[in-house]
Amino acid sequence: MAFDGRGENRMRQSVRLLMLSGGVALSLFAQQPAGSKPPVPAVRAQSSSSPKPYKVVFDLTSADPLDQQAVLRWIKEVSAVNPKNEMEVVMYGRGLDLVVSGKTTMAAGVAEAIAAAHATFSVCAIAMKNQKVDASQLLANVQVVPDGIGELVAKQRAGWGYIKVGH
Repeated sequence: MAFDGRGENRMRQSVRLLMLSGGVALSLFAQQPAGSKPPVPAVRAQSSSSPKPYKVVFDLTSADPLDQQAVLRWIKEVSAVNPKNEMEVVMYGRGLDLVVSGKTTMAAGVAEAIAAAHATFSVCAIAMKNQKVDASQLLANVQVVPDGIGELVAKQRAGWGYIKVGH
């Protein structure tokens, strides 16, 4: 391969730049005492002494009992960390099965989560229509929202954390 003068100059400039950037990195690295760990960022998770309340929305689209059990367990655990935490489970697709009478095996767990924790269960009206589920078939205190995905987006825009339920 033949190089003209301009190609060689560009290559030399690239090599110099690489050497210079490597030297800067080495000088920064050399400032650390031998055997020391890099500095820890100042950003921290919540302190364990008094965790600040937060809001989280769970996205459930599965009829899988493992996923349903997981979201009920997470509600208990999140509530145990701070009873003021707010949670919402948004169900669409096959996720509706968790709160439909005759389909769910976890009605007691849902009722307990609604009563004991700051948790709400919201079902997508579009999914209900597609699956021919009437509001009268839902467990007590389950809300219907016009659009499950829209509900998730609205919660995230309002600053809620988002967790996709799945395994």
